[in-house]
Amino acid sequence: MVDEKTKMTEQTDKHAVRRSAEQRHAGELERLKAADTDPRPEGWQLSPRAVRRFILGDAAFDVSRKFYGDDPLVDRAIVTLMGHQGLMLVGEPGTAKSLLSELLAAAISGDSALAIQGTAGTTEDHIKYSWNYALLLAEGPSRRALVPSPLFQAMEAGKLVRFEEITRCAPEMQDVLISLMSEKQLMIPELGGDARVHARRGFNIIASANLRDRGVHEMSSALKRRFNFETVKPIRDHGFEVELVMRQLERELAAIGATVVVGREVVELLVTTFQELRAGQTREGAAIKTPDAVMSSAEAVNLVYAASLEALHFGDGVLRPRELANQLQGVVLKDNADDIKRVRHYFDTVVRERGRRDDLWKHFGEAARQLWL
Repeated sequence: MVDEKTKMTEQTDKHAVRRSAEQRHAGELERLKAADTDPRPEGWQLSPRAVRRFILGDAAFDVSRKFYGDDPLVDRAIVTLMGHQGLMLVGEPGTAKSLLSELLAAAISGDSALAIQGTAGTTEDHIKYSWNYALLLAEGPSRRALVPSPLFQAMEAGKLVRFEEITRCAPEMQDVLISLMSEKQLMIPELGGDARVHARRGFNIIASANLRDRGVHEMSSALKRRFNFETVKPIRDHGFEVELVMRQLERELAAIGATVVVGREVVELLVTTFQELRAGQTREGAAIKTPDAVMSSAEAVNLVYAASLEALHFGDGVLRPRELANQLQGVVLKDNADDIKRVRHYFDTVVRERGRRDDLWKHFGEAARQLWL
C-alpha cells in the first residue's frame, strides 16, 4: 500500500516543470545497473563504462544520448572523478556545463540534488554547515542542532557535490574548499574534541564557471591545483547542432502535449544564424561582428520552443521564420545598443543577400526588419 508521502511525491514529480536527471532517466539507470558487470569504484552506483553509456547513449541498452559535443571530454571527466582531484568545468554560458555535472552526479551517486549555487552572498555556512538556532539555544552545540550543507552531506554519504558558478563567490569563500579537498575531512570545532567528518569513498566535487565570469573573482592558484580543468566548448558541427535542437524541441513539446509542425529547414536556418553570430564568420567566410549576448545551443532551444508556442497559440500551428524573428528579440536584442547594431547589420547584409536566392531567408529577414521600424 502506497503511503500519503509517496503519493504526494509522485504527484509533485508528475507536475514538476523539470525533474532531476535521476528521475527523468530512472528507467535507463535501472537497465544499466542491472546489466553492469564492469568493476565499480567504491561508492559508485555504476561502473565508469556504464556512466559513459548513460551520458553519451548506447542503442544496445536503449539509452539516449544526453550530452552533445566532446565525447573524449566526458571520458576525462569520469576518470578525474575516480581520482583525488576535483573536476572544474569551464566554458561559455549555455554550453551544458550544469547539465553535464548533473548527469555525472546522477549516474555516479544516484543523487544530483547535492548542489551549492555560488553567488556574491555565499558564506562559509553554505559551504560547510550552519545551526538550528532554536535547538542550539535549547541544547547547546550538538549533532542534532547542526544543519549540514550539501557538501557536508556528500562527504558523509560518499557522493558527488556540485558547486555551480564558483567564481561568483568571494575569494575567501572559494578558499574554504582548499583544506576540504586536500584533507578530505571537515572539522567541527563547536562540538569539541576531535569532532570531524571524514569523506567516504565516492566523494568528490564538480565545480563550474563561465568564461565570461572568471574575472569576477579569480580563483587562487592553490585552489586551481586541486581541480582538473575541462573546457566545454560550443557545438561547431552544423548538422549535429540541428539534430540536438530538433530533439530537445520534440521533448519540450511532448512534455506539454503540444503539436506543432516544425520543418527541419526552419531549424537549420536558426542554427546557421546562431553559429555565424557566435563565431563571427559566415559560412561563406565573411567576417561579422559577434554580439555580447549568449548565442548558445541552449538559447537556440529556448528560442525555437518559444517560437513554436507562438505558432501554436497565435498562428496556424506551423513554425515559420516569422516566429523565429519575433522571438529573436528576446534572446539577442535586449538592452545592449551595440548588439542591436551588430545583429541589424547581419540581417541587412548576410540575410538580405541570401533572401535573394532563398524564400526562407527572405521571410526571415523581412520579419526581423519589422522589429526595427
